[in-house]
Amino acid sequence: MGKIEKTVHFDAAPEKVWGVVSDPSRFGDWLGMHKSWKGEVPAEFTKGSQVTAVVSLLNMPNTITWTVDEYEPPKSVRLSGTGMAGVQVAIALDVAPADSGTDMSITAEFEGQMIVGAIGQAVEKAGNQELDESMGRLTELVA
Repeated sequence: MGKIEKTVHFDAAPEKVWGVVSDPSRFGDWLGMHKSWKGEVPAEFTKGSQVTAVVSLLNMPNTITWTVDEYEPPKSVRLSGTGMAGVQVAIALDVAPADSGTDMSITAEFEGQMIVGAIGQAVEKAGNQELDESMGRLTELVA
């Protein structure tokens, strides 16, 4: 299993950060591993809804059918899904007010027969680098 997580402070109001990270149509603007949606994309997530996306890490694209496990505006959204080769992924986005701005955390967990040993370590390393870049893009969007 691989796990990556990052918390970043933004000099922006929680509502502004939430407005970007919770909007499915904005995922491609900031979340680097998200490549595209397949089919209709909801304007807003709702608990229990499903949506399919193409994600890529280590230049390995995978189609994931996401289920929204939790949606609590304006503070958290949790998605889980299964992709090709039985890869299971869970993503948690949390937004919280903090001194002079907002703290946003993202956690992603990957597991499956393909995510073991050296490949699992490579996924974690690439995922951490990707999260750093994604948070940089998000910082620009909420500035």
